[in-house]
Amino acid sequence: QVQFVESGGGLVQPGGSLRLTCVASGSIGAIYGLGWYRQAPGLERTLVAGLSSTGPHYADSLKGRFTISGDNGKLTLYLQIDDLTPDDTAMYFCNGFPDPWYAWGQGTQVTVSS
Repeated sequence: QVQFVESGGGLVQPGGSLRLTCVASGSIGAIYGLGWYRQAPGLERTLVAGLSSTGPHYADSLKGRFTISGDNGKLTLYLQIDDLTPDDTAMYFCNGFPDPWYAWGQGTQVTVSS
């Protein structure tokens, strides 16, 4: 089993930045093959970015403001989000990449509002 604990979300004004953190534990040896997803109210959960052995991958519609990175030794995944807009308001989760084959964690809420 693999568990995820996400943190770093909060209330931020438009144009602000956040760095989300995901700590993985359990039967997992590396952060490659993990990614970030988000779910806005009333919408499906969608992929934001993933990290593979070949590098980072981003959803086409989100390129430019999102940066995924990680610390393999700490089994920790990060997501830097810059120039936040209200459309970024969502619960953010980490899970497997390219498919979310693990159990979901509780996520971290990002709310963008003035």
